Amino acid sequence: MRQIILDTETTGLEPQEGHRIIEIGCYELDRRRPTGRQFHEYLNPDRPVDPGAVEVHGLTDAFLADKPRFADVAQALIDFVSGAEVIIHNAPFDVGFLDAELGRLGAAWGQMQDYCVVTDSLALARSRHPGQRNSLDALCKRYRVDNSSRTLHGALLDAEILGEVYLAMTGGQVGLTLGTEEPGNGPRQAEARRDVAEDRKPLPVIQPTATEQQLHEAWLERLDAAADGPCVWRNLPAEVTT
Repeated sequence: MRQIILDTETTGLEPQEGHRIIEIGCYELDRRRPTGRQFHEYLNPDRPVDPGAVEVHGLTDAFLADKPRFADVAQALIDFVSGAEVIIHNAPFDVGFLDAELGRLGAAWGQMQDYCVVTDSLALARSRHPGQRNSLDALCKRYRVDNSSRTLHGALLDAEILGEVYLAMTGGQVGLTLGTEEPGNGPRQAEARRDVAEDRKPLPVIQPTATEQQLHEAWLERLDAAADGPCVWRNLPAEVTT
């Protein structure tokens, strides 16, 4: 149940035209809950960033000039995603760039599918909301995920937002804040939790009366008859049922 939410930013739209990845952001979930582990790198693409791309993510040639190359972080990225389900919005785009970057390192590096299972959250959204807009911003609005901080695209921020959208779309939202937000911060606030003192007295156990026990046994017998055999309750360990 280990899942990685992944997003990239690039110098342009087509890896076949020599465009490169300039930012990778990954956010880890385990059993649909955030672990706090993340992978985030800005990368020097060794080529200019298209002006249109800069307008989208704000990453300039000057900012990226002293950043590591993809080759410098490739093994750390592979280690982070290996064995996980990697969730990407419009996965063919990001996977195409990642495979192109791995290809530049040599055939021995393989492709993303050699390390992980990729799930396209855009394809999932389209199957659930046919005929509707399914961009990340549209899904945020539909599932009430706060994306007010998303003035520009950013790989790590978009990965975190996509994580909340994915969880909401697939069975109920779970905040990605590890319980650090204060109450009342809107739909992205963490689930409420209550810490219990270690020295708290044990809760009292109230035993059933004889009449209640007889009624309970009669109910179990009816369940036995309906199931044509012992009901599950009778097979539970004694400490669970007492």
